[in-house]
Amino acid sequence: MKPPKPAIVLVGDQSAEQMQHEFNRYADDYRVEFARGLGPAMALVQSLLAQHVEIALFAVEFSQPDAPGLITMDCLHAVSSTSRRVMLYGWGEFKVNRETFREAQSEGRIEAALAVPRGERDEEFHTAITELLSDWAWSSSKPVIEAVQIVSPPGNAAAGRIRDFLDRLGIPARSYEPETPVAEQILEDVEWPDRVPTYPVVSTQLTGPMVQPEIAELGRRLYAMDDFDEGEIFDLAVVGAGPAGLAAAVYGASEGLATVVFDSEAIGGQAGTSSMIRNYLGFPRGISGMRLAQRARTQASRFGAKLYSARPVEGVEFATDGGLHTLRLADRDVQARALIIATGVAYRRLGVERIEDFVGLGVHYGAATSAARECQGKDVIVVGGGNSAGQAAVHLSRFARSVKIVVRRPDLSETMSDYLIREIEANPRIGVKGCAEIVDAGGSNKLEWVTLRDNETGAEFQKSCAGLFLLLGALPSCDWLTDDVALDDKGFVLTGRDVPMESWVDGCPPEPLGTTVPGVFAAGDIRSGSMKRVASASGEGAAAIPSVHAYLASIAPRVEPMDVAPA
Repeated sequence: MKPPKPAIVLVGDQSAEQMQHEFNRYADDYRVEFARGLGPAMALVQSLLAQHVEIALFAVEFSQPDAPGLITMDCLHAVSSTSRRVMLYGWGEFKVNRETFREAQSEGRIEAALAVPRGERDEEFHTAITELLSDWAWSSSKPVIEAVQIVSPPGNAAAGRIRDFLDRLGIPARSYEPETPVAEQILEDVEWPDRVPTYPVVSTQLTGPMVQPEIAELGRRLYAMDDFDEGEIFDLAVVGAGPAGLAAAVYGASEGLATVVFDSEAIGGQAGTSSMIRNYLGFPRGISGMRLAQRARTQASRFGAKLYSARPVEGVEFATDGGLHTLRLADRDVQARALIIATGVAYRRLGVERIEDFVGLGVHYGAATSAARECQGKDVIVVGGGNSAGQAAVHLSRFARSVKIVVRRPDLSETMSDYLIREIEANPRIGVKGCAEIVDAGGSNKLEWVTLRDNETGAEFQKSCAGLFLLLGALPSCDWLTDDVALDDKGFVLTGRDVPMESWVDGCPPEPLGTTVPGVFAAGDIRSGSMKRVASASGEGAAAIPSVHAYLASIAPRVEPMDVAPA
């Protein structure tokens, strides 16, 4: 049975006719419903929800006949918390209420404030609406088009890891239990080893059913460019495809360098797990980490860069005297004239054995946005005080009954951006527990409770918990490097003037992003002293390219003629 169309709910008064006219363009894909005032709007929303109609967007006029527009929005969002929210205003209202709109956005009460169009084809208005609908469809609704189908009984940890990987790549997937009609049809073509069913089974039109596939296999088969020749030599190899690595790929390939990028997981790195990044330059309404990574990899591919997901670099052999650096992959070696280390950081493990037993069964390292939909109406905990933890908490609050942020510090002020702290403080579903940590967990087949310790009093207490999201600090991802690359005492790569003086050449330090190995540069979170922000990582990835060009020019007489990718 085909699910009902999701709804767009308009609530207006003075601009009622214009609002309905503008939103008519969405009527093919959405139910466009209108109510005049808070009372009728609440009745309409409750009726839609009773019919199992999802509400994608509320568009509420600032002036209402029976309640202020923001109060109206708060009431509607309380009963449909995953819906996106747009406050509409007349042109005369903006100047008087500008600060009100700004505060509402900073507190997370609305996603956007837009002027009601006064003329035809206000595409700026509709660009904002389309972006919000796209964000809702990806993060809050079930996919309409299923590129991948996952068959697994509930509580399968491997299936959870696969869903998260696909979400980060922007590949729409849906899970089915083995007894459902869709699953039964998929399983008809499966030949079980020893006739014993094993899960998960992953099926696509390209591959057919795959039994218990590894993430690396999915990366090669679902997101793989044409492979490169065994003896192909690249001008630039980038290890890590987060913001720094992707920026290096875009700028390197666009300037004619034959560029290849490898990541051990999904393209996008840790930033790709962020549900919404609101302080990245040029995106006033914010952008999800997945969308940002998706756009960046498309951009890099357009310029000729080759990007490979779930293809870890296992080792490296650095060249001397301007020779070729060699990366060791599981299936082959790759040679390049210059390298950029952009492997970023990994979340620190909590170190509690009983919690590790539930990874993929309610416990998640990272934001795991694919798991948020499974937390509907439940109590969840986020451990960590950085921006990623804050973004995860805000996203989870759309689904969960309550979200508790647990940190060892007294509060979030030292580690989280102010805009996120304000949004968290204004969200009634999110609370913060400072000076505390998780020390135990339990459940039958999945996580059901955790034990928290108050580090000020030493008291321990048990709390029900259906989801535990661990975003704990940062551990450098550079275990594949050799001792030729100097690291600081925490394991981050030293660059520029921070490189030990015995590695300086003729009394001069390396380039600002240069390491102790000529032709090897570091950018982003992996670099010692970096800001650990998406914007700074992107900037460093781009800034490394001039140094790469200078290095390649310096070694050009000593190596074979350079293969230049088409610009």
